[in-house]
Amino acid sequence: MEAPIDRIKLSQTAKDQLIKLKRITKIDQWNILCRWALCRSLSELAPPSPVPIKLDSNVEMNWRVFGGDISDMLLIALKQRCYNDGLGTEKDVLAEQLILHLHRGIGYLAGDLNVKKVEDLIELATKNSK
Repeated sequence: MEAPIDRIKLSQTAKDQLIKLKRITKIDQWNILCRWALCRSLSELAPPSPVPIKLDSNVEMNWRVFGGDISDMLLIALKQRCYNDGLGTEKDVLAEQLILHLHRGIGYLAGDLNVKKVEDLIELATKNSK
């Protein structure tokens, strides 16, 4: 599947939040934490606020690194979410929503006082499916 964006850049705030998450979860890779963050945001009922995000950090990755083996599944989930939110599934919409969801998810994970280790991420992901 064609990626909605070639290079994913993050804001300095998101980078700082990811550094905190790396420290507490012991997950060393930005891309893995970013996948968790995207899924966390996509699980919210409300769409992310359409606020401008300054992509001013030195953290960036290409789509394949970001998504890894599940890049197609992440893209399908993003497309479905955009469709459900009535936004359409054009490439520019997907790219914008990816950045908004990613940053919102990073903020949610970094701000969650219950996330202290990787097992807490797993519990967070499975609590609504029980």
